[in-house]
Amino acid sequence: MRKVVDAATRTYHWLFAASFVGAYISADSEKFRLLHVTLGYTMIGLLAFRLLWGIFGPRHMRLSGMFRKLQGFRTLVEALRSGQWMQTTQLKQSANLMMTSIIVLLLLSVIPLTLSGYAVYNELAGGWLEDVHEFFGEFMLFLVLTHLVMIALVSLLRRSNLARSMITGYVAGPGPDLIKSDYRVVTATLLLGVTAWMTWYIFFNE
Repeated sequence: MRKVVDAATRTYHWLFAASFVGAYISADSEKFRLLHVTLGYTMIGLLAFRLLWGIFGPRHMRLSGMFRKLQGFRTLVEALRSGQWMQTTQLKQSANLMMTSIIVLLLLSVIPLTLSGYAVYNELAGGWLEDVHEFFGEFMLFLVLTHLVMIALVSLLRRSNLARSMITGYVAGPGPDLIKSDYRVVTATLLLGVTAWMTWYIFFNE
């Protein structure tokens, strides 16, 4: 077993996932409208954390590494032209590229989703923004489901349970650990920050 994902990254991931699922489920409920709004704002806060983590965090979470992976589209196009895209190595690279692309789209989609939600909640524009907000909500759901499919596909190609690494931080197999620290202070700060924010907004914000 080797460690590949730190606790701070895993905590961010599950907070982001829970915020989206909770916001999506509560979207059509007037009773839970405040919860829906709070979770939406929480997502934009988590996006800010991810950007900072991608700049100042560990090397394996750097945004620069993510952008380098996206440059693989050129290799994919060349493989498609040459008919070599069905090779196992190329399939793995293509699946990894698609996984990274979906993650980037998920992060980018939070911005119009939250901005349109803010405008709708504060009645800053007409009803057309409700359609925009709903569109990005459904688009993010599509991306999330595609993300899950890609996790299953990459797990099959690598013959390793990729989802388990985001739960335990470890993957099976030999090799050195990719991370040296769990960043427990960052993890605790993130958890306390999200908890304090949601408690304040739901119960004390007037």
